[in-house]
Amino acid sequence: MAISPLAGKPAPKEMLIDPVRLEREYFERKPDLDDPGQLVSFGTSGHRGSPLRGSFTEAHIIAITQAICDYRRAQGTDGPLYMGKDTHAVSGPAQRTALEVLAANGVQTIIQRDDGFTPTPVISRAILVYNRARAEHLADGIVITPSHNPPEDGGFKYNPTNGGPADTDVTQWVENRANELLRNGNTGVKRVGFTTALNADTTHQEDFVLPYVNDLRNVVDMEAIRAANLELAVDPLGGAAVHYWEPINTVYKLQIAVVNPKVDPTFSFMTVDHDGEIRMDCSSPYAMARLVGLKDRYQVAFANDTDADRHGIVTPSAGLMNPNHYLSVAILYLLAHRPHWPAQAAIGKTVVSSSMIDRVVRKLGRRLSEVPVGFKWFVPGFFDGSCCFGGEESAGASFLRHDGSVWTTDKDGPIMDLLAAEITTRTGKDPGEHYRALTAEFGTAYYTRIDAPATAEQKARLEKLSPEAVKEANLAGEPITAKLTRAPGNNAPIGGLKVVAHSGWFAARPSGTEAVYKIYAESFKDEAHLNAIVSEAQEMVNSALGPATYS
Repeated sequence: MAISPLAGKPAPKEMLIDPVRLEREYFERKPDLDDPGQLVSFGTSGHRGSPLRGSFTEAHIIAITQAICDYRRAQGTDGPLYMGKDTHAVSGPAQRTALEVLAANGVQTIIQRDDGFTPTPVISRAILVYNRARAEHLADGIVITPSHNPPEDGGFKYNPTNGGPADTDVTQWVENRANELLRNGNTGVKRVGFTTALNADTTHQEDFVLPYVNDLRNVVDMEAIRAANLELAVDPLGGAAVHYWEPINTVYKLQIAVVNPKVDPTFSFMTVDHDGEIRMDCSSPYAMARLVGLKDRYQVAFANDTDADRHGIVTPSAGLMNPNHYLSVAILYLLAHRPHWPAQAAIGKTVVSSSMIDRVVRKLGRRLSEVPVGFKWFVPGFFDGSCCFGGEESAGASFLRHDGSVWTTDKDGPIMDLLAAEITTRTGKDPGEHYRALTAEFGTAYYTRIDAPATAEQKARLEKLSPEAVKEANLAGEPITAKLTRAPGNNAPIGGLKVVAHSGWFAARPSGTEAVYKIYAESFKDEAHLNAIVSEAQEMVNSALGPATYS
């Protein structure tokens, strides 16, 4: 992976977006419906795009919101809809557009008062709290965010009544209906003006901040953190959690230093990511360079991405922790410090997360549930309490309340931040030190992710591979113990291939947006063994896919 010469450095002025132009493009640009890239497309986390590419415009949001209204009607969902937005430049315009459609459809819609920002996990929790003990008139939600994507992007997610990311059957329905509306010029859409929508009887402005903040004591040991008086810091990276940290300080009598309280749609305070883009990725050492530079001033420092569903943990002992490393430590700690969690509840991980997690879970005698990539796969287990923790290698995770009931069914960055403080408080060691102890016990994990070129045809083949397509018996000198195209935890297709040996594994999945497939690989031997796994992985995948054909 080529590293940009700007990586880790302050973003130069010429890189910054023009928010006025971006908003103008959002309202004025008409998508080219003959270009598949400008249609509505729900990936693992909703529809994403940019006004500058014709893929996130007012026309898209009108169509998607009407499609969600139609879906709710078809499902009999008639409770309130909680709607939040992040700090990206087009999130505000998109929320206004969505409200115009929701109000015209008579949907009871609840938004943060005073035009405020709302993290993804806050919406998930609000849905679940409202629906608790209800069997009808259930709530659902919308979050307007492209997550950590660059400043010119927009995103739109739907969370149904279980509070989590919508499953494929839901997103496919909404996508198909939205594109049908788009192709018909949105003539089937109900819509009123913004002032009418804002003042409608169905629109309610409430405070989402304090209910979430006050409830944190039921999922993290906030009293222990307060008593320890740790030196803590947070960088919200200009995201939706920015106005949550001072209320957390006030309610729990903490002194978490908010080292960057700015909200700026150009994200001019960011350091540039590995590829020369501005990206609010709290798992990237380049995007997190400023906070990493403060690591020795605080016992724990942390950050979140723009909708606060991801976490980044910085410690004096390790700097910015690799997400896989922190997930392993969090699981080890939580299983020893949550006595009221169901003993039979599984630990959830995705197929591309580190096998260090497997070793930790096995040591503790607990059940591991390995699922495909996408947080939606953890939702059923969180919802019914059969999964107590779920985590992704991309720095997203959540876990149950102290009493073993559901907290959120979507990723929650702030509780993972505060958990790092709890771990340090209760054990006297920061999470980086705990991971060092794990490597002493289980060995060092060498992990990488790379991209390899693939045609659209090859990507389609990879998604539908059978285990029998892999003829090899060994991986990097060891017998292959498993060839997987379905996840062991729920037997769902992983949309690719995973090959496992005793000391290492690889997984290959097609990219949804680029002419590449992604290889994830890990070795518990050394870098040379990891490189051998990657090399053989490419050979195995290319052999299984066969030659590309071009028409």
